[in-house]
Amino acid sequence: MLKAVIVDDEPKAIQSLIWEINNFSEEIEVIKSFTNPDKALAYLNTNTLVDCLFLDVQMPTIGGFQFLEQLHNPNFAIVITTAYDEYAIKALKHDALDYLLKPIDSDDLRNCISKIKKHNERTINSSKLERMLINFNTQFDKKKITINTDGKLLFLDIDDIIYIESDGNYSTLHLQKQKKIVITKKLKEVDAILPEHYFFRIHNSYIINLNKIKAFIKNEGYVVMDSDHKIPVARQRKSDFLEKL
Repeated sequence: MLKAVIVDDEPKAIQSLIWEINNFSEEIEVIKSFTNPDKALAYLNTNTLVDCLFLDVQMPTIGGFQFLEQLHNPNFAIVITTAYDEYAIKALKHDALDYLLKPIDSDDLRNCISKIKKHNERTINSSKLERMLINFNTQFDKKKITINTDGKLLFLDIDDIIYIESDGNYSTLHLQKQKKIVITKKLKEVDAILPEHYFFRIHNSYIINLNKIKAFIKNEGYVVMDSDHKIPVARQRKSDFLEKL
């Protein structure tokens, strides 16, 4: 059964939509409803069991589209609910799966649920394929790593990576031939998927490929990489780094 969440500042609108769903479909269950957008964001950004979100556009504290911009990589279907039809184009631009006008028509709701089911099936199949690709790459090619970021799977040769640099919630991979790739992962997340034998977090802001070190300048506390970039060695990591070498 599909798991749904409703966010609407009007309790009566929530009750009406729940009634419609319960009476016209046995394939969807409302597991949570919120009149407070902040609480809804906290729930949706930490819960992976949601299949779809019914979201009102006009709310006093956070508007519906502003709400969507604060979601962290949602993989569930988004359905906009509103009494105004002028938001349809904007809903599409925010990757909404469907757009329901209040009061919600039962036929429109049935069609919407059918779309949600298809979206969910595609998501499940996509996740299975992704796991297969990652498992295949991990088992049969020890010289490559797989990075899942921003809706893409990147298969990178270990030898192509010189160092990785932190940029808050992003990381920049510095590759051979002065190429760069920016990914939507924190440095600690990248560190967790890198093979320890090849890589070392030499500083809070840097991970280096140990095979790409050209020189270690001891008295000044930095390494020179094959790309001629100078990377600082954190004082508290120096002894572990020397042990690695």
